Amino acid sequence: MSRKVMIVGCGDVGSRLGRQLVAGGWEVHGLRRNTSALPAGILPVPGDLGASACPPAWPQGELDYVVFSAAASQHDEAGYRATYIEGLRHCLGWLEQRGQRPKRLLFVSSSGVYAQKDGEWVDEDSPAEAESYSGRVIREAEQVALASGIPASVVRLTGIYGPGREYLLRQVREGYRVAVEPPLYANRIHAEDAAGLLACLLRADADGKVLDNCYLGVDDAPAPLAEVVDYLRGLMGVEHWAAEQSVRRAGSKRCSNARARALGWIPRYPSYREGYAAILAGRDD
Repeated sequence: MSRKVMIVGCGDVGSRLGRQLVAGGWEVHGLRRNTSALPAGILPVPGDLGASACPPAWPQGELDYVVFSAAASQHDEAGYRATYIEGLRHCLGWLEQRGQRPKRLLFVSSSGVYAQKDGEWVDEDSPAEAESYSGRVIREAEQVALASGIPASVVRLTGIYGPGREYLLRQVREGYRVAVEPPLYANRIHAEDAAGLLACLLRADADGKVLDNCYLGVDDAPAPLAEVVDYLRGLMGVEHWAAEQSVRRAGSKRCSNARARALGWIPRYPSYREGYAAILAGRDD
């Protein structure tokens, strides 16, 4: 039976999700300001999360699922609140205006809600007590989703990379240095796998499986950043180092994907090695 899903904030990950669902026979609607960038097969819904009035092109009738995957365009606390809290509240208001109650809401969150920084293993039950404004606001938005009256799951994605998300590759080409000791653990997920996890959750719910209220989206291999940099230097043939001293970024934790894997999700790119090799080979799958 065909399912109808509304992807609110249909950017890179949302568009990848939409393509996967369309291929499976789902009816997919995608909301964004500029809908000309949506892939074929996703029904366009021009709209602005800053508006309280429901977008005119919002789908009519029954709506099975909503995925809220917006990204803040203004990177300060006010911008985060406008997108993740007020934008989500507006979205919930649009559902109420149309008399729709989806079977489930997926709220795309971030592992930035965690404050752990000493290489600890983190899962969905670990304390989420971020000190940064971004982590605090997203944590507050999670609570709005979970208290919405609609069955909801938050999906905390780790560092998303993929075609068009190549900041680390550019850094390595420039001779990026990173401290080796103590190890700075980083967590990643390829954009296609992030979309695949969201699709897995939607299909599982549609099949009657019981979902948890939180999932971590991360590949199988959190790794020290120095290890990743060494691998990429070898892959790209970079031999020089930048003149600056070694860089150590704040934060270090290892996120577990055991809960998502227990549901049946299998990442296409189990580690940074397969993912970055695909990018450098020019593959976008």
